[in-house]
Amino acid sequence: MKNTYKIASVLVVAFILASPMLALAGGPGFGGGVDDGGNTCSVPLDSGLSMLIAAGIGYGAKKFTKKKKVLSSK
Repeated sequence: MKNTYKIASVLVVAFILASPMLALAGGPGFGGGVDDGGNTCSVPLDSGLSMLIAAGIGYGAKKFTKKKKVLSSK
């Protein structure tokens, strides 16, 4: 169980560290030659949403392991 927890922790930390790089991968807009109708407002929803999803998965895993320990001790 400890090995699985270590692997999951490393993956979550790697995902959190990689998220800002993924968010900065593309610039705002469509690039040259394409008219986007004057809409130049770009909102980076992906990185914040990814952080919330990762936190939810981590919290759920913590609650699951805690409940599993309680059930196995009975």
